[in-house]
Amino acid sequence: MKDGLTIVYTGKGKGKTTAALGIALRAVGYEKRICMIQFIKGSWHYGEMDSSKRLEPEFEMVAVGKGFVGIIDDKSSKEEHKEIANEAIKISNEKIQSGKYDIVILDEINYAVNLGLIPVNDVLNLIKSKPQEVDLVLTGNYAKDEVINLADLVTEMREIKHPFQKGIKAKKGIDF
Repeated sequence: MKDGLTIVYTGKGKGKTTAALGIALRAVGYEKRICMIQFIKGSWHYGEMDSSKRLEPEFEMVAVGKGFVGIIDDKSSKEEHKEIANEAIKISNEKIQSGKYDIVILDEINYAVNLGLIPVNDVLNLIKSKPQEVDLVLTGNYAKDEVINLADLVTEMREIKHPFQKGIKAKKGIDF
């Protein structure tokens, strides 16, 4: 019988990474070992970079990306983002296969696929090759149907209302 689940948090609404971090927080309470690999994010400072250290040694966060792709202050080429995303896939595979972790979170991996930084087949291979006992959590908007079909649990966050619509900027502790 299958023990480890594949969980996907996707959709245009807020809360995908937050839901994954909620799993991590709960799991640390049971002394589970968790690794979170962040695709896309990486060059900016955000709250989970500091708070994750408080969950050590059970929780490890690896920020691999070069920051959000294609936004105003993005100075990296698409090729640079692809190279880093491919490195994140290698790191993800190593962590998943290492036997050191009960849960591996691949943050923003769905978005990396949607942006063309990594092929969906790389994600499918990670899911298919994970050890039975490992729970795998994938976050990010635009989850591909193939990923959704392999997953055991899929939650779509749907935006109904957002403070940005009123001109309210991102808020520390809420948005980053």
